[in-house]
Amino acid sequence: MRSLIDILDLNTDEISQLIDKANDIIANPAKYCEKCKGKKLATLFFEPSTRTRLSFEAAMYELGGNVLGFSAAQNSSAAKGESVADTAKTTSCYADIIAMRHPKEGAPLVAAMNSSVPVINAGDGGHNHPTQTLTDLLTIYREKGRLDNLTVGFCGDLKFGRTVHSLISALSRYQNIKFVLVSPEELKLPSYVKDVLKAKNLEFVQTTDLDSVMPELDILYMTRVQRERFFNEEDYLRLKDSYILYTERLINAKSDLAIMHPLPRVNEISVAIDEDPRACYFKQVLNGKFIRMALILMLLEVE
Repeated sequence: MRSLIDILDLNTDEISQLIDKANDIIANPAKYCEKCKGKKLATLFFEPSTRTRLSFEAAMYELGGNVLGFSAAQNSSAAKGESVADTAKTTSCYADIIAMRHPKEGAPLVAAMNSSVPVINAGDGGHNHPTQTLTDLLTIYREKGRLDNLTVGFCGDLKFGRTVHSLISALSRYQNIKFVLVSPEELKLPSYVKDVLKAKNLEFVQTTDLDSVMPELDILYMTRVQRERFFNEEDYLRLKDSYILYTERLINAKSDLAIMHPLPRVNEISVAIDEDPRACYFKQVLNGKFIRMALILMLLEVE
């Protein structure tokens, strides 16, 4: 039995296999519609979610399986004081696989250590979000045809953005990746993530100026400033509109730039950009369902 807690739990060959499987699901959906017949996915979401929870549920339904679970901590026995370990032990009596989102870093790992079925980390605090990273990697591969030889810009909240941390960790294993880190000083990438880049001798630049680096980017990964991670409202209000992507900012961008965003968007990408062919964030949403289908098949060892 195997769980997925961190994107580094998967090696690059396994990521390639998942991308190939997701692409086959996209091309041949009918082939997979009963692969998980009789199987149940439990979605244990202690934090709000739209895309991640619904994409897991859609993924399991489209594989012919069923879904049970809850969408808020107050709808579970956690409200009565039940531990994550006991929740995992209980849920694994009812389900074949668990997807868990939790505000506390490490909670899905605790669940995996106490579960008798595979556990997928669907986001734990500001720490990890491996299935979003798989979604991002599938999107990059489908847009660019490769996961190497890319200049990738991350813009916005790089301090608390778990999607950023996970994607940087994943891309750091591919050849000739350059990272461009655009953020306010207060929201710079944490040193522990930069230490990984330095240890691997990977090229990265830090800047507060998005416009100056726009022409060199193959991928622009926008993020929202996350109100829920701030300790005080004043800091959030001061920083929340640090970077807003509007159409004029793309004048000097590459014609094949891929604009990505893990969503939800607040106002950091103008809705006018939704019509630009370079906007990939709603493609990301759909790709998330397909890569989660592939992951469920892998962890349940369904062929």
